[in-house]
Amino acid sequence: MNCILSSVYLGPVSYYMQLNRHETVWTEVYDNYQKQSYRNRCTIASPNGVQTLSIPVVKPQEGKALMKDIRISDHGNWRHLHWNALQSAYGSSPFFEFYADDFARFYREKWDSLADYNEQLQRLVCHLIGIASDVSITTSFV
Repeated sequence: MNCILSSVYLGPVSYYMQLNRHETVWTEVYDNYQKQSYRNRCTIASPNGVQTLSIPVVKPQEGKALMKDIRISDHGNWRHLHWNALQSAYGSSPFFEFYADDFARFYREKWDSLADYNEQLQRLVCHLIGIASDVSITTSFV
């Protein structure tokens, strides 16, 4: 059974349920990038309630841009802010210390492409929670 999903930054539980439900999953990166979506945003349960984390992006100059063409901006030291927010929200939870090093590299290293960043982060999450779906990236709009 096949499924097509958008590229997301630390997607909600329902996203990973879809990944787990299908043997083959395609991540669509030839769709138009949509602002204010899970493509570059996630929500976490912080001590002060729900907190939204947003990766700053640079779109090409033209009007619409494909997801595959979206670049990550270094504006605002977002990697440091996101990692601190994750540590603050989940640092005292059970097992955080066992997974922290796996996630920390995503907030230490510089990434150029948002789609690549999301894909690698998704692979890590799937590996850690035992999702064995065959996930591939589209090569044209599906």
